[in-house]
Amino acid sequence: MTKRLEGKICFITGATRGIGEVASRHFASHGAKVALAGRGTEAGEAIAESIRDAGGEAFFVQVDVTDPESVEKGIAATVEKFGGLHVIYNNAGGSSAKDGLVTETPLDVFWDTMKLELFGTWLCCRYGIPELIKSGGGSIINSASIMGAMGVPKRDAYSAAKGGIIALTRSMAVEYAQHKVRANVLVPGAVATDRVLKFFASEPHLEDQKKAYLLGMSEPIDVANAALYLASDESCRMTGHMLPVDSGILIS
Repeated sequence: MTKRLEGKICFITGATRGIGEVASRHFASHGAKVALAGRGTEAGEAIAESIRDAGGEAFFVQVDVTDPESVEKGIAATVEKFGGLHVIYNNAGGSSAKDGLVTETPLDVFWDTMKLELFGTWLCCRYGIPELIKSGGGSIINSASIMGAMGVPKRDAYSAAKGGIIALTRSMAVEYAQHKVRANVLVPGAVATDRVLKFFASEPHLEDQKKAYLLGMSEPIDVANAALYLASDESCRMTGHMLPVDSGILIS
């Protein structure tokens, strides 16, 4: 197998479950040295160990993406461990069941969503970009959602945060191209993680929404494959773009 990330040092947030875990394993299998950033120490250490057992290079670093000091220390630990940084994959995030209409959503839900999604992405870029520049350039992969690119009812806080990530990505793409730093954003639809499947199972009326996914609901590996492409040199002329992994919902 051709190792498409040979020599790349990658910092992946939300790496202890779901898409982040799958992407971490996938990146490592393609030769990347992976820093698994997350809050769950037990899960993170176990995943990192299993990657090493499979012949990959990985370590877990405890990071709360909403805390500036934590993010700064996590980036520094990655550089100290592996000697540089080439890829930042801002995967951490999640919506709240309390999210809803802008006129009804509790203010703390709005701010918590903004802090986790938009501020967390902003912080990882704030502390990570200088290291990408020191390494001669690299790739920022941000995670948005179809909810930031189309109208979806009763998810106003999450939609606002994800739309902000799309705008931030475009802005950074222009600002840091001179340093050979690329910034792109993944736009998944619903992905069949344990959390999402439980949510759909608890809300039977959402079953009809699945019909809008023309190619069926995405699996975590589908998003990880797209992230792998953006992390690799194959996408060296791509920056400032949205890459949907949405099974056609944006055109349905």
